[in-house]
Amino acid sequence: MSEKHDMATRRRFLQFALFNTAGLCVGSLVAFGSSDDSASPSGPDDLSRFDWGFIVDTTRCIGCGSCVRACKIENDVPDGYFRTWVERYEIDEEEKVHVDSPNGSLESFRQDYVRSKHIVKAFFVPKLCNHCRNSACTQVCPVGATFHSPDGVVLIDREHCIGCGYCVQACPYGCRYISHSLGTADKCTLCYHRIHRRLETACVMACPRDARICGNLKDPRSRIRRLLHERRYSLLKPELSTNPKCYYIGLDLEVK
Repeated sequence: MSEKHDMATRRRFLQFALFNTAGLCVGSLVAFGSSDDSASPSGPDDLSRFDWGFIVDTTRCIGCGSCVRACKIENDVPDGYFRTWVERYEIDEEEKVHVDSPNGSLESFRQDYVRSKHIVKAFFVPKLCNHCRNSACTQVCPVGATFHSPDGVVLIDREHCIGCGYCVQACPYGCRYISHSLGTADKCTLCYHRIHRRLETACVMACPRDARICGNLKDPRSRIRRLLHERRYSLLKPELSTNPKCYYIGLDLEVK
């Protein structure tokens, strides 16, 4: 049996295992604003009816850090690392852009970053894994430990990840890190264990300004589809053709 066939067989097994361990899966997702009242999935193939995406509305983010704290607690993220974080952008009168994110904004932004310049514009930009359709991380992984789930989430198989760090280097969004306690790569999973129990992601639940939205892109009646139809949105680094599924509303051109 070829190595390629072994990897394909293992991925199918992982997909089925993820489906079973998720518990209640994705029939009628009231928490995500979906009006799909179809029966609960009976097998992993039903996951193909879903394609999870994420919206960040930068016009509503206040940089409070609640999303970061919630993610840390929910996913037991080690100190010094983040599955999601918030960046502060300040533009001075000379049109110079200043960016900071003290400790990932875990404790919000308690002090001014720029004191010697007159700031004419400032805003916050939350960031997380973009769960790209053409993800660089899945392409460079030498053992196939990073893969796409049937419902469009980029996940990591910790049983097979060797902690080489190739995916960390390949990610153009800086969304991955090597967890020294686990010895494997880690990142945002869109709270995969929650969305398959009809629960919102931890960061969405914690946001006091409704600046984060997660939902099924394949459901034309879902809130995320409605907002993408009604509002103008942007992508981070679209020129890389990774086809990210984290959509930004109100994103300034200064954001990279």
